[in-house]
Amino acid sequence: MADLLTRDEYLAIAKELSFPSNAHINGKFTAAKSGKTIPSINPATGETLTQIASCGEADVNYAVKKARQAFDSGVWSRKHPSERKEAMIKLSKLIKRHRHELAVMESLDSGKPVSDCATIDIPETIHCLTWYAEAADKIFGQISPTNDDAMGLIVREPRGVAACVLPWNFPMLMMAWKVGPALASGNSVIVKPAEQTSMTALRIAELAAEAGIPAGVLNVVPGLGETAGRAIGLHPDIDVVSFTGSTEVGRYFLDYSAKSNMKHIVLECGGKNPAVVLEDAKNLDNVAEHVVNAVFWNMGENCTSNSRLIVHEKIKDDLLRRIIDKVRDWRTGDPLEPNNRLGAMISQEHFDKVMGYIEKGKKEKGKVILGGKALKIGKGLFIPPTIFDNVTPKMTIAKEEIFGPVLAVMTVSSDDEAIQLANDTCYGLQASIFTSDVKRALRAARDVKAGTVTVNCYCEGDITTPFGGYKQSGFGGRDNGLQAFEQYTQVKTIWLDLSDSGIDAKLD
Repeated sequence: MADLLTRDEYLAIAKELSFPSNAHINGKFTAAKSGKTIPSINPATGETLTQIASCGEADVNYAVKKARQAFDSGVWSRKHPSERKEAMIKLSKLIKRHRHELAVMESLDSGKPVSDCATIDIPETIHCLTWYAEAADKIFGQISPTNDDAMGLIVREPRGVAACVLPWNFPMLMMAWKVGPALASGNSVIVKPAEQTSMTALRIAELAAEAGIPAGVLNVVPGLGETAGRAIGLHPDIDVVSFTGSTEVGRYFLDYSAKSNMKHIVLECGGKNPAVVLEDAKNLDNVAEHVVNAVFWNMGENCTSNSRLIVHEKIKDDLLRRIIDKVRDWRTGDPLEPNNRLGAMISQEHFDKVMGYIEKGKKEKGKVILGGKALKIGKGLFIPPTIFDNVTPKMTIAKEEIFGPVLAVMTVSSDDEAIQLANDTCYGLQASIFTSDVKRALRAARDVKAGTVTVNCYCEGDITTPFGGYKQSGFGGRDNGLQAFEQYTQVKTIWLDLSDSGIDAKLD
């Protein structure tokens, strides 16, 4: 696989790594004002990698002050878009130069397979930042239709100070999804990484300073959600918060907005996403490959995980045999071994939560046909691919987001039943439809209530397509595509009176 090193090479990099540990505010690393720290633990070994600054309200206040000063000064917000583009492209090049270091750092911090970090997360991070950099000087305003005596200009302006609150499952990539359009449109940005995975965000902030992004424009404030996150949500001088994470936490930001300055809130939250395999689906080997990737990629710690397989009764047994055969290629173990497809669960708390769902599935009479027990690999937190058959809609594992490598198989006898079951959820983030009939595909894609629907494949679209959810999966906007700029900009109307009557607006 391209750009992959050997395990020994990755171990050598790991031994030489210098882990960033302090907040990065106003272009400099700085300890939390309280002196408090959070341990960064490698979930594959239980080893404490370093102590990360645990920022609180005082640190957030300082970061917002510096971000606002930078914005008001115009050092970034009033730069020509092509100049912002140049600095962001330089940042992308620096990330590429340090890609092996960043891949190992992310793998150690999160338990993700280094192969995913190296071949998916980092290339997509670079592509995302470059794409938005290139878009920075290609977004035009509009002129409204008027008579000769007036002109209406419709322009977009940066909101000001944007806060980006990140999840722990794709730390670098989700940072790029948010920071890319926020910086390209001229905002000052404060990033609050998940407390479990702060290191790559801090390192990228350091590289941003090296790339020439001015002090105060990109700040990283690590800390707990109930301290740093809450302070961000309630701060009266933050103009927008873009959050990716659980629906439960997303609700807090709506509440914080209402209690403070009614800042704009964009939420990308949870999902209980279906893979719907209709009776006429062909090439079941290909379907099985997509189903396995959809639910087990990134250990199932993925908001678009197709954790519900809704399959027609006539092809279910054949498809399940093929799925189980495909899973044999998904080895679980040391994340720094490039041949391993699954790594460790992010934390002991999350490991216990996922195992709790597995035990709940057994108790509620789900039939385990694969996995179902934790793996003992040193002191790591490893759960193998687990598949439940005979799952009914009322079972807990059919309703709640597990965020782990667990597939719930549900059997149907018609297209209508499949679509009804697919929509039987409070979420609506992503869905995959498999069929050989284009009319069936289009009807199903229209009828399923989800922000992204893919046909005969599992994916999330690409950087050009907006990403977000229906119902409790999303609120207030979209990541990706040109639509992401709407999160970080305000629309302004400038009306020019060109008539000879009334106030004389002629210029001498």
